Amino acid sequence: MIAFPARTTSAEIELGSTLRPKFGTDGLIPCITQDATTGEVLMFAFMNAESLAHTLHTRKATYWSRSRAKLWVKGEESGNVQLVRELFTDCDQDVLLLKVEQSGAANASCHNGYTSCFYRRLADLADPARPLTFTAAPLFDPAAVYKKKV
Repeated sequence: MIAFPARTTSAEIELGSTLRPKFGTDGLIPCITQDATTGEVLMFAFMNAESLAHTLHTRKATYWSRSRAKLWVKGEESGNVQLVRELFTDCDQDVLLLKVEQSGAANASCHNGYTSCFYRRLADLADPARPLTFTAAPLFDPAAVYKKKV
């Protein structure tokens, strides 16, 4: 397991060349995942130190599932794996950005069957009560891919 260096001065964190992720009091850091080729934002999830270390070691996007309270290797059930091509951190190292190549039959990141988890948009910014507009079609049927475990 990788041990991440302790956080030091603001100057070192913001301008230095050492990865010093800032995990929240819950041990998590937000992670945005983007398609390495198209730039499309695919999803948002959280990582903890273990999932970040696992991601760096395997080059497969691995997150922390808050609902299941366990590591979650993207694609472990669906086969739609995210191969990490680049990892970025923001200026104060409290957010991560993964650039990934999606691999799998459906080439989708969303558990609802879409390429991206961001498949709806607010049609009218002045009227948030208006319905969301779908911007994509699903690539697979989630019921067929995610079988209930007994």
